[in-house]
This record gives sequence, C-alpha cells and structure tokens, in this order.
Amino acid sequence: MSRSRRALEQGGAAVELARDQAEVQDLLDRFAAALTAGDGKAAARLWAVPAVVMDDAMVRPVDTLSEVEQVFSGVRLEYNAQGITDTRAELVDLRWSTTRIAIAEVRWPWLDEHGDELGDEVSTYVLRRDDSGNLRIQAVIMHGASPAA
Repeated sequence: MSRSRRALEQGGAAVELARDQAEVQDLLDRFAAALTAGDGKAAARLWAVPAVVMDDAMVRPVDTLSEVEQVFSGVRLEYNAQGITDTRAELVDLRWSTTRIAIAEVRWPWLDEHGDELGDEVSTYVLRRDDSGNLRIQAVIMHGASPAA
C-alpha cells in the first residue's frame, strides 16, 4: 500500500473516531441535562431495554423505559438534598468493541450552585447503536463516589 493511501486511511479513521467520540459526548451531555433537570422522560429516551445497572452491592435488570424514567425523575431531588445542583460528563476513556458497541468510562463531578466540586462519581457505560443507528445506554457499571479532596 502506498504511503499516501495509508495516510488517507489513517486520516479517515481519525475523522471517524472524532465523530464517534463527539456522538458519545453528545449522548452523555443530553443525559447530564436530563439528570440535572429531573427529566426522567428525556433520560429514558437515551436508554435501550433490556438494560442492566450494577455495582459491587447489586445487579439490577431494567426491563422497561418507564423504569428508567421513574428512577431518573427523582435523582435531581436526591442530589439537590446534598447540595449538588449540576454535573457534566467527562469522558475518561472510550473504546469501540464492535461497530455498534462502545464502552465509555465517564467521570461525573458533583457541582454546587457556584460550580465548585463537592465530589464525583465514575461509571462505565456500555453504549449500543440500535437498528436505526441511534446510540443508547444498554448497561452501566457504577464504580462509586468520592468526596471532594
């Protein structure tokens, strides 16, 4: 293969990778907006079912989007009670396992009304492109929370 052909293919792969990363970031940004607004319907639109949520203490199957909606409708109040009013998705790592499945590690800083960090949590998401080409959350592994240093 010629050097210019190889450079073109590598350049195309870099463009595709950047596009895919932007698509994942957009999904996570929309999820953050839904969480901080307490908009369970908007959060549920970003999920696919069946799904699974797990951490060291539990494994929870999620069978319906209404379950997702119910969980995320109340999250805002729980966070607000701790002084957390905002967050953002910080993409720590992104790997595409297949053309339709990505694994994303995300840090969620807990922000107060002044934008100061009160701590954070990290989760790994399995994202899957559905038959229509839309990226959706299919599984979550919660790593745990850390208070601000």
